[in-house]
Amino acid sequence: MGSWYWIGVSAGLGTAVGVLLAGSLGAGRAQRIAAILLAGAAGAGIGYAIGNWQSGGWGDRAAGIVGGIAGALGATETVSGALRRGGTRAGSAALVGGAALVLAVLAWIPVAGYLIALALLVLVPLLIRRRPERYAGLRTLARDE
Repeated sequence: MGSWYWIGVSAGLGTAVGVLLAGSLGAGRAQRIAAILLAGAAGAGIGYAIGNWQSGGWGDRAAGIVGGIAGALGATETVSGALRRGGTRAGSAALVGGAALVLAVLAWIPVAGYLIALALLVLVPLLIRRRPERYAGLRTLARDE
């Protein structure tokens, strides 16, 4: 396999670790920031390990960092939305942890690591836009029709 394969694996595994960290750390502002920072560091570690093991070098590290941050950003939005809507912390962590395991397995498929990281980067703005306003129900009751 070429270095492009291992760079994709780094991106996919970084994404999986980012999703796992976001699911396990929680949905508060400090926890979300910590999950994103730790995911970037874990992605760098994964990229460094793969870069030393196989060819790829700095591309592995960069892809791991981007994948970790993308995974954490996407999962923190999902977890915070689930907890806001009444989901339990343990249930959300278990479901997101299962998704992280699936992403880690998919990362070994050629090109899938790139697609996983890219999909989560595209997903984040969509999740942020779909976030409901805080008191929208009360404002709709006050309107005169």
